[in-house]
Amino acid sequence: MQELIKQLEKCVEEAKKLTTKDRKKLKKSTFCGPNRSFPVNDCKHAATAKAYLGRSKFSAATKKRIAACINRRAKALGCPEGKPAKAELEFSEQEIMDFMNDPIWQETQELIDFFAEELEVEE
Repeated sequence: MQELIKQLEKCVEEAKKLTTKDRKKLKKSTFCGPNRSFPVNDCKHAATAKAYLGRSKFSAATKKRIAACINRRAKALGCPEGKPAKAELEFSEQEIMDFMNDPIWQETQELIDFFAEELEVEE
């Protein structure tokens, strides 16, 4: 669990490195989403864009366009091939069950339940 927390903290720290000032300096073509969203200026940001695309609230057509752009930019940057960006999250029923039976998922769920109870007590 501690390793997961360290990895999450590292990801947050790396994500903070692209400041507003830095974003403003990037070319418009660096962004794959509307209103300069989904910056893909390096492989780390390409991976982040792929991960967060499914959570965005854009229309399906816009998500498809963004996914194509992210994949194109990642390839142009020479990023290691991983899962391509998809407009929708697609998991089989077995993948979902495997995920939910994973000890990390169970520990995370226990933490969420614990903090939810703590918040209820404080209110």
